[in-house]
Amino acid sequence: QVQLVESGGGLVQPGESLKLSCAASGIVLSEYIVAWYREPPGNQRELVAEYITYDERNYADSVKGRFTISKPLAGNTVYLEMNHLQPEDTAVYFCNVEHRDLAAIIYWGRGTQVTVST
Repeated sequence: QVQLVESGGGLVQPGESLKLSCAASGIVLSEYIVAWYREPPGNQRELVAEYITYDERNYADSVKGRFTISKPLAGNTVYLEMNHLQPEDTAVYFCNVEHRDLAAIIYWGRGTQVTVST
């Protein structure tokens, strides 16, 4: 059974940092493109960061220079390091994987809440 479990969310003040984790089981993560999405309150889910290869990582314009997606060579975990958080970063953050060769195979985690507020 495939599972993606996000963790690391929480309540922080503007300017602070958080590091999200996505632990994958039931799949070999290297066979997938991994991404983080977020869903702000009352808004649609949007792509935040995407890890295709170490040298090909894409970010939403709103998070460039502040967020970093990483995936260690060993292990089945993906991370999203978020710095200089702002209230507009408040959202539920979801882990997503898409098979590199079979694009129809997609899995989602259940999400972790990130709230940035004074």
